[in-house]
Parts: sequence; structure tokens; C-alpha cells
Amino acid sequence: MVTPSHNPPRDGGFKYNPPHGGPADTDATGWIADRANALLRAGLDGVRRVPFARARGSAGSYDFLGEYVRALPRVLDLDAVREAGVRIGADPLGGAAVDYWGAIAEEHRLDLTVVNPLVDPTWRFMTLDWDGKIRMDCSSADAMASLIAARDRYDIATGNDADADRHGIVTPDGGLMNPNHYLAVAIDHLFGGARPDWPQDAAIGKTLVSSSMIDRVATSLGRRLVEVPVGFKWFVPGLLDGSVAFGGEESAGASFLCRDGSTWSTDKDGIILALLGSEIIARTGRTPSQRYAELVEQLGGGAEIAYARIDAPADREAKARLKALSPSDVSADAVAGEPITAVLTEAPGNGAAVGGLKVTTENAWFAARPSGTEDVYKIYAESFRGPEHLAQVQADAQEVVDAALKG
Repeated sequence: MVTPSHNPPRDGGFKYNPPHGGPADTDATGWIADRANALLRAGLDGVRRVPFARARGSAGSYDFLGEYVRALPRVLDLDAVREAGVRIGADPLGGAAVDYWGAIAEEHRLDLTVVNPLVDPTWRFMTLDWDGKIRMDCSSADAMASLIAARDRYDIATGNDADADRHGIVTPDGGLMNPNHYLAVAIDHLFGGARPDWPQDAAIGKTLVSSSMIDRVATSLGRRLVEVPVGFKWFVPGLLDGSVAFGGEESAGASFLCRDGSTWSTDKDGIILALLGSEIIARTGRTPSQRYAELVEQLGGGAEIAYARIDAPADREAKARLKALSPSDVSADAVAGEPITAVLTEAPGNGAAVGGLKVTTENAWFAARPSGTEDVYKIYAESFRGPEHLAQVQADAQEVVDAALKG
């Protein structure tokens, strides 16, 4: 497909999924990029073309929209949503989901309003993101400003990015939810009794820069947690064979098994995550943000849990060194006043290299990874002791990483 995903429209590009349906690995995308660039340098010499009519005549037809919409009760309890009369507002942000939401409302007789059905190549309906750019980022309060302003009209409002593989959740009481908070609530709901036919040994999958609240939810439910490097591709095998029932990443992308434990998708599905919020309201009588507040009290000690990502400058050589660090390169023994409990350069869930490092303490953690597009490295951090402690974690993290890079 061709999509800008959650990026500015000018950054649109080709998205390729191999036969397993999940995201392509770098070996595939690297080959595609190299071949495409070679063809461009050659003036497209060697690119074979056929008339559209002949190509269309050789292709079959498949009702992607109809088959998807009709299959949704396999993965979601839409009967409960309909019977509870949950009022839903859905904003496709001008993307691929625009016709799907109307069809979902009609097929399943839901009280669902497509908030903005407009598709326009100028994207004039979008509020500008934090940096003044148009960006269909359903995790951004700036990009989702129009939907947030209308939150009192619905029991829950949702947004999707342009290719509908990410989700944003807006509630009347909480506004736009942090993606990590919603992932924790979704996992708590699905594994806490809403899916009795899922295998008891099926794991919860998370990326190592996702919130540790997910770890605490998994522990409280007695479920196995699989922590992998950044990238949804790591969840594909488990979602295919059923050994991972839910896979989610910090950037608001997730998918999960059908209600009977069979495979639904091996790539992120923003529509089912958006609709799951309505199921949670219908089945529990609480919004996802209300349930998250309860989880904070139950599992977080009642303190404000703070999570953020910042960037620090790094040239190409420094980024290469960061990617190759080992635990022995970290000389610090404490972060933000707490002893370091682990230094990881391989993901605990599958032993794959994380392309950086993660450092944990009793109540906090940080992870540092080089950017693939800019001369910076990214510091993800979280504290269960509030924003002030998080700021200290971030400052110490930069010192720890800089010292490790200097050797």
C-alpha cells in the first residue's frame, strides 16, 4: 500500500507486508529500497508495463471491506456494545478507515457516528500538530484536537491514522488517553475474564519501551509476559500460532486473537483496538480511562505514573556505538537515587538485540535507542514516582548513555 501512516502527507511511502501478513523485516525492506533506487537511477529502464485493462482482467476480486466488517464479531463482543447503546464517535482522520466505520455502524447496528467522513488531498480538515505540520497522529492531542473538543457528545470517541493500524482513545472524563495507559487497560480486560476461550498459557506481548504498568497487570493476572525489541514484527509468530494472545507497542499499535483463540491479524489493527474501548464500557460500565485510574491505585501505589520520550544529540558514529553497547559498558550503579536492578541490551522475551540499552530500577526505567533518520538518540523513560522523579531519570539516563559512549 501507499500511505504516510501517522506522518505528514509529504512523507508518504510504500508499505510492504510479506505472505505472513505482518510487517516486513529489514532484510525485505532493504532489498526493496535498494532495487527501487537502482531502477530510479536507471530512469526506470527494465520496468515492464502492461495496459490497465489487461492487468485488471488478470486479477481477481475480493471484498476486503465486507469480509472484514462481517468478521468483526469473531474478535469483539459487538452484541454487548449494541445492547448497551454505547455512543461512539469515530474519526478516520481522512484515511483508509473512512468507509469502514460507516459500514461497521450499519452492519452491526451500532450507535456510531463517523465524525469526519471527509477525504481531501489538502488535508484541510486536520488540526496542526505540535510543530505546525499536518500529521494524522491519533496519539497527538494537537492532531486530535477536534475530536477531543467533541468528547462530551459520545461515550467514547476514537481516531485512526491514515492506514488505520494505530488507534487513539478519547473519553469524556479523561480526554485523549496515553497509548500506554490504554494498552494496560485493554490487556487487563481481555485477560481478566473477557476471553475465557483463550489458551491459559497464551502470553502478553509488549515492546521493551512500553509502560511497566503492563508488567504489573500481567503479574496480577498470573500471565506470562514476552518483552521484545521495538517493532511489531516480533509478535507475528506468536499471533500466528496462538502462543501470544495480545501484542502491543508503545506507539498505539496492537492486535489480539479472535474470541475463540484463533488468529485475527498479524499486523496492527487500529479498528479493533478502537472498538474494544466500546466493549470495555459495555461489559464493565466504566470508561477505559476510569479503569486505568483504578489500575494506578491497585498496582501503581496511587502515585502519578509519568512516561515520556526525549531526544539527545548523537552523530552517526555515536549512534553506531550505542547500537553496539553491552551491559559491561554501563559503569553507573544507580539512576535517580535508586540502585540499578538490570542493564539489558537483549530483549528478555526472545533474546534479540534491542539496538541500544534498557536500564531498570525498582520504580523506574529508561531505554536509549539511536534514531534511524536523525542525528539523535531517543530516550524513553518511565517513573512510578511521578513527573519530578521522571525528570531526574531522564537527566541521569543521558549521563549514563554519554558516559558509556565515551567508554
